[in-house]
Amino acid sequence: MLALTIGGLSGTGTTTVAKLLEKDFDIEYVYTGDIFRKMGAEKGMSVGEFGDYVFHHPEIDRELDARQVELARDSDIIIEGRLAGYMAYRHNVLAYKIWLHAPPETRAERVAGREAKKIAAVMDENERRENGNRKRYMEIYGFDI
Repeated sequence: MLALTIGGLSGTGTTTVAKLLEKDFDIEYVYTGDIFRKMGAEKGMSVGEFGDYVFHHPEIDRELDARQVELARDSDIIIEGRLAGYMAYRHNVLAYKIWLHAPPETRAERVAGREAKKIAAVMDENERRENGNRKRYMEIYGFDI
């Protein structure tokens, strides 16, 4: 089994790298952000609203965690997600773990370009989302991403 996890904050290029590796390795690729967004959409919420909601409903994080671990354990796969590497580590799943970094301005430029938004607005959105995630991860997992 080959499990490869790719993580990083919004706009670091995780999707770009994951898709390149998917093509090179010809194995399944799962983006946990899609799962998260679909769950939010089912509740009629934006990503930001759903992130706020999830802060008060840790069972949603636990469901996403369990799915990631099961996928990493049972198949050749590339999992892209902020916590994918941590989940593999925490549950003793043998996996290659990649974490991408980029300056906040670069990340905002990338997101603004793909979503046709103003860079300043994306900077604000990223900060709000990251602060919410930071609090949630600290409460649920006891660490600051």
